[in-house]
Amino acid sequence: MYRMQAIIEVWRAANPIGAQLTAPQIARSAAGPHHRARIGSQGVTLIEAMVVVSVAAIGVAMGLPSYNGFLERQRLSSAMHLLTAHIATARSTAISYRIPTVVCPSNGAGACRKDGNWSQGWLMFFDKDGNRKPDLPQDVLRDENAPIHPTLRIVSSAGRPQLRYQPDGRSGGSNITIRICREDRVLGKVIVNNFGRARTERPAGREAC
Repeated sequence: MYRMQAIIEVWRAANPIGAQLTAPQIARSAAGPHHRARIGSQGVTLIEAMVVVSVAAIGVAMGLPSYNGFLERQRLSSAMHLLTAHIATARSTAISYRIPTVVCPSNGAGACRKDGNWSQGWLMFFDKDGNRKPDLPQDVLRDENAPIHPTLRIVSSAGRPQLRYQPDGRSGGSNITIRICREDRVLGKVIVNNFGRARTERPAGREAC
């Protein structure tokens, strides 16, 4: 108490213009601008911070499924576009060079797989003698790695591991369907008919791969 009274007396002596101020006013003035700033800005409470974090978490949880769905559609579109582009190239090559041309799933060593799994890539080659495999290294036109996401799987129709084009652009045998799947569900298809034309299709409902 005596110390506060001494502080007030010293302040009045140093500030004759404000000598008529009351003791509480003098105390606030003596405390300076830092005291006033602390009174005006109390910061963010823990509860307010928790509310902000909760709202942000809800927003992320709601937006994540939509984002994952967008990524899945983009991966599917990329895989189907890549397949149809290579199939169209094989057809035009067979017509242009008048040589039977084959597209098949690649084993990564310049030969065809026999299980109809196209997930690792595909091979395009001239097949002059009809033995369904490249005889010389120069017969291989493309050996393409499939730049698709690891969650996708590409498989062809049972009994149709290859697509063979005749010099007139036709594809012998029955239609071949190449399915793009995620886990056990078909996301999209590339279908090639006997005339050699390819089209894409997305199943309307759930379809097993």
